[in-house]
Amino acid sequence: KRPPAPAKRPPAPATPTTDREGLASELPLGSVFAGCRVEEVISHGDMGVVYRAEELALQRRVALKLILPEHSRDERFRERFRRESRIAAAIDHPNVIPIFDAGDEDGVLFITMRLVEGTDMRALIAAQGRIEPRRAARIVGQVGAALDAAHARGMLHRDIKPSNVLLAREDHVYLSDFGLAKRAASVGGLTRQGSIVARAEYVAPEQILNERVDARADIYALGCLLFEALTGEAPFARWREGSEPLAQALAHLDAPRPSPVELCPDLPREFDDVVRRAMAKDPSERYPSAGDLGQAALVAAGGLRRASPWSVVATGEAAPFTDEQTAEALAVAPRAPAPEGAEAGRTDALRWAIALAALAIVAVGMVAALRGIASL
Repeated sequence: KRPPAPAKRPPAPATPTTDREGLASELPLGSVFAGCRVEEVISHGDMGVVYRAEELALQRRVALKLILPEHSRDERFRERFRRESRIAAAIDHPNVIPIFDAGDEDGVLFITMRLVEGTDMRALIAAQGRIEPRRAARIVGQVGAALDAAHARGMLHRDIKPSNVLLAREDHVYLSDFGLAKRAASVGGLTRQGSIVARAEYVAPEQILNERVDARADIYALGCLLFEALTGEAPFARWREGSEPLAQALAHLDAPRPSPVELCPDLPREFDDVVRRAMAKDPSERYPSAGDLGQAALVAAGGLRRASPWSVVATGEAAPFTDEQTAEALAVAPRAPAPEGAEAGRTDALRWAIALAALAIVAVGMVAALRGIASL
């Protein structure tokens, strides 16, 4: 007789695995990820998905962004993500969206940041078509201030677009996705090392040509943002209509600089000069800082009497010049607070007071001198 066959063991329970694709594309509502309970999807983008969530430890609403797997699985991207998230979290500026946490859970990269109750420029333009010039200039001015804060730390944004400009109450602007911006030291081609590709409609010529990129590439993109805010469409949207997207992107190299006034004749003509300078093919012909562009837009819209002297604020590898050239530029054109409204009146009054005080000192000196001569 043959020995009885051993009883078959029941199959071992399958080890639960993490569905990275599912995590990055659709988290079930009510599920918990990275200490946050997911409530709803806010938006989908090129880099990932943003959810409204509740941070359980502190019981506060946050925006939870999960990075898509094609980026998360690249080790070089992961290292840069960790480094730049720390830098972005350290930027303390009212127009830079605060980052609360960033990390890796189940192989998926995530960021939690302030939840902004409001809208963004993409939705605003889609609803209105065009933004009133003074309002557009105020928004662009705040984006410029946020970029200056990043450039001062040697960081480039490289992904300026309407959906990254968040609008809270009373049009308070938050510029988002700084945690995904590329550090100036690692800039290169548009697709090198899985890098973040600038929006095709906003890409600066030097990015297309794979040349050195500095803060002025963000200034170019900010000029594109101003054009779209004023006209309701991206620059070169009508250039070679029907052509491939790549051909339209190459318009940034060979097409004449766009004119918002030509498209919308009711705009103040000064906007032509602002946009054309911001979108100059040669980076050296652009505004030296994003804040300078923002002030020029406010002057063109009539919301600012005059702009402050231009200055270079970018440092490190985001700077367009060497440290010596930057210091020289700052010495020639120091930055001063921009006078506006009542503040401008106070500034003028202070100048007059200083001038009168100087005259009084001179007068006292002359009287003393005359008395001395009389006594002689």
